[in-house]
Amino acid sequence: MRPLTADDPAGIGGHRLLGRLGAGGMGVVYLARSSGGALVALKVIRAEHAADPAFRARFEREARAASRITGRWTTPVSAADPQAREPWLATAFVPGPSLAEAVALHGPLPCATVCVLGERLAEALIEVHEAGLVHRDVKPGNVLLALDGPRLIDFGIARAAGATALTATGMVIGSPGYLSPEQAQAGRAGETGPPSDIFSLGCVLAYAASGRRPFGTGTPAAVLFRTVHEEPELDDVQGRLLPLVSACLAKDPGERPTAEDVRAGLAGPGSRSGEWLPAALPRLIAERSARVLELPDPEPQEPTPTRTGAVVLVHTRRRFLAMGGSAAGMIAVGGGIAAYLAGRPDSGGQGGQGAPGPLPRYAVGLQADLTGGGRTVGRAQERGARLAVEEFSAREDRPFELTLKVLDDGGQAARARTASGRLIADRTVQAVIGPSTDATALAVAPLFHTARLPMLTVSVGTTGISSASRPANFQLRPDDHNLAVPLIHYLTVVAKSRRTAVIEDRAAGKTGWNLAQSLRESPPTEGVTTVHQVTAGSEDFGPAVAAALAARAQGVVFAGTSPHRAARCARALAGAGFTGARLGVGAVLEPAFLSEAGAAAEGWAFSTTFVDPAALPGAERFVAAYKKRYGVAEVERYAVEAYDAVLLIAQAMRALGGGGVERGAMVRRLRELSYKGLAKTIAFEPLTRVLYARNGLFLHRVQGGRVRFLGPYEKVRSASP
Repeated sequence: MRPLTADDPAGIGGHRLLGRLGAGGMGVVYLARSSGGALVALKVIRAEHAADPAFRARFEREARAASRITGRWTTPVSAADPQAREPWLATAFVPGPSLAEAVALHGPLPCATVCVLGERLAEALIEVHEAGLVHRDVKPGNVLLALDGPRLIDFGIARAAGATALTATGMVIGSPGYLSPEQAQAGRAGETGPPSDIFSLGCVLAYAASGRRPFGTGTPAAVLFRTVHEEPELDDVQGRLLPLVSACLAKDPGERPTAEDVRAGLAGPGSRSGEWLPAALPRLIAERSARVLELPDPEPQEPTPTRTGAVVLVHTRRRFLAMGGSAAGMIAVGGGIAAYLAGRPDSGGQGGQGAPGPLPRYAVGLQADLTGGGRTVGRAQERGARLAVEEFSAREDRPFELTLKVLDDGGQAARARTASGRLIADRTVQAVIGPSTDATALAVAPLFHTARLPMLTVSVGTTGISSASRPANFQLRPDDHNLAVPLIHYLTVVAKSRRTAVIEDRAAGKTGWNLAQSLRESPPTEGVTTVHQVTAGSEDFGPAVAAALAARAQGVVFAGTSPHRAARCARALAGAGFTGARLGVGAVLEPAFLSEAGAAAEGWAFSTTFVDPAALPGAERFVAAYKKRYGVAEVERYAVEAYDAVLLIAQAMRALGGGGVERGAMVRRLRELSYKGLAKTIAFEPLTRVLYARNGLFLHRVQGGRVRFLGPYEKVRSASP
């Protein structure tokens, strides 16, 4: 909140002004207190707009229509004066964050929470539509979260259904990304009715469930084009939400459900329970509700006469209870209050200590491929990182607030450089998780090094990221050169292969060649290693397998990265009757390998740089929270590693006094730390500045048609978990 200016009045319509919540081309929004003591957001329209008779007529019509909306999940209009020189309107205040802020801070909401959210917003829209209004701007920023449920706010662009638009010709009213196709096309303005709000509600629910807009981001024109002509991206919308959200997003308004249909479709046993939000949000709401009490009481003010034509509303106790009047639910309205309550300095009292002020707020950046070919790994990292931020935020002794700033680079080098530039420019960002692919990491590593902003990759295997010459670049998994180490251990300790054959897949390029060379130079059990190549243009592994068996191989290693080609190798070995040890690397260990190899995959072991947290002692709470939050049966790869990375950064910030430190100091502190995470202990060699590789190498094995985690490679002594 900004202080009042010299030009601002002391009061308006019997309300004492406390400060400015925001200002724009249309007018100013003030934080005010009514003569009865209620906090409100008071919106004043600039005189130049009010000079237009049509605009004033629209404002008066909407103020009167909005005053009839008293539902529990809306914010009531408490007073308005459409005939004032500068028309104004006061609405109630909810001290919680907007849905947009909550998702930005804590990530996608659990499916159960989104169902409750959707049911109650649909209930709000039922009343809006029954009042003859169309909201026209249902979006995350216009949904505020309270302890007892959401509130749909800002009817500032609502107009009576069927009424003539009082806007400039061709003007699109609403927010791109949440507009319906009929709103996005100026020529279809006459079609905008209640189904338009349902489309917007579908967009809001998709955003709440996934953390992403269903029609993407970019220029308004690009988003509007996708809204009209392309299908939404709903990959992360789970369970019973998916069919309902899909129906809401039908291009044809006539094919969308009504608000009553949405409410009925989302109603469930827990929809009326008090606890509807994930753990981190009630704490945030409670803190902000408490800080509202620190606002000053109004000074005595002369009563303002009520002019003829003013709309003055007094909420009786009966009406207040009908709105679900919880103290934490309804106090005032206004988007800018969130920033005010989060950033208000300590207030002191004479002769004693002031109330403790808000904690400083810092961010961890996360840059990953969230929409390209590597989105599975990228999204897993985002999910793990969000859980870590939530856990940190729940700690009573935290010295600062931590948020997550997520940017999608699509796995493209150019986009990665743009995203990195934005993170580097944001001085609240203390360190960055990612990028998530080798190519993007190589593209941006020099940028982070130059800026001295720590870049911590958890899934990148290429060499040259973390080195003595680039101390700000941290590679939290061993590079691909180390993948031979667990294979050698397995063939020496577990399977004891004196004669090892390597099937080198030339399609894997340098990666396959390096793996073959490592096994040739360091043969398992100090025996003999032979290498048999398969050209990149061939999928016939029979000759190479025959040569390996002719060399009397006891163990065979597939030196490649393609699950499809590894499956062909597995089938060739099975067809030749080979039953000895068969091994590969983590890049091969995908569902495609298991499905294409079939029974031939049984018994294969893999050298990896990721863990299965479900098999880790001490990770039970993380696994349960992850599965519940994201509605998945298993935790995806590199999710727990990203979780560990965030808490490593938080520990370094805490050690340096709570964040806001010089970036070079963060680089040095991270290099010095030894952090015991759920997946592994993260520590760096002092001279080479690379991760202690032995801490991050693991073995998996296919047993009973499923992949089983054997554990850290050095501890594996048998083929059973």
